[in-house]
Amino acid sequence: MSRSYLVAALAIVIALSTPAWAEKGDVAGSKDFPGIGRFAGSVITGYSAKDFDAAVIEAAPFKDGKPADMHKLEGRVTRIAYKTAAGPSIVEVSRNFEQQLLKAGYKPLLKCDTDECGGTGFVEKIDVLPIPQMWVDGFNFHYFSARNQQNGQDSYASVVVSKNNDEIYAELVVVQLKSMDNKMVDAAAMAKGLGDKGHIALYGIYFDTDQTTLKAESRPTLDEIAKLLKSQPKLTVYIVGHTDNQGGFDHNMALSRGRAQSVAADLVAHYGIDKARLKTAGVGFLAPVASNESDAGRALNRRTELVEP
Repeated sequence: MSRSYLVAALAIVIALSTPAWAEKGDVAGSKDFPGIGRFAGSVITGYSAKDFDAAVIEAAPFKDGKPADMHKLEGRVTRIAYKTAAGPSIVEVSRNFEQQLLKAGYKPLLKCDTDECGGTGFVEKIDVLPIPQMWVDGFNFHYFSARNQQNGQDSYASVVVSKNNDEIYAELVVVQLKSMDNKMVDAAAMAKGLGDKGHIALYGIYFDTDQTTLKAESRPTLDEIAKLLKSQPKLTVYIVGHTDNQGGFDHNMALSRGRAQSVAADLVAHYGIDKARLKTAGVGFLAPVASNESDAGRALNRRTELVEP
């Protein structure tokens, strides 16, 4: 093995590390993707990890201004945006991410720069977090996508790297393919849970990371809660928000309480439920139902519960 190869390999290891903790300045609740990591000196400016979501991965440059091989994927989707201080180039940051993905077992699908990708039209179609979490200059970017089929898991990843002023922005998207779990709980199941145990956990209430605004996908579960309350006019419930342990205590207490309040407000506004029948509380990560050491455990801990007083 040549000395130049050893130096290059060492540079990649140093530049793209995989710490188990979040760096100072990272957005709350964020972390590096296991086995991939970040370019040295970067901070996480945007983060989203969904147990089930959709994402787009491009596997070929655009042809005549349109996608030539667009993969519309569903499964567990992680999006992480990074900002690196002035100094490195787009090429340096891109190559480090590419090498790390190859090291993790990914096989390249597409590697292109601005014009060969498809220019601004390409940027408009790729999967990126909104400004200011992520910045992509349609006239100066690099894109890389790859696929990993190992140990029975089929995963796709993409990295787009661009520049805003002198700062380099990079976004990593990883899609771990899987079918959606059926998390719907109907009114009858809610009534049974309250009757048998005095509470029932609901996993069909959705929020973006660190947000308290209900997502549209929550509507079917909200419909069922309203159906339950209308079928039992004397029923009063506590709506209790729960989080995982990512982020500080005070942050999670406020977040869980805000989410419970959003559910109650929606039931009043959209279904005409008397607000006196709805009490709200947030307990943060104080009542876990699984270990927070794994993604699966944290997913179980992020929930909304109905509790009968």
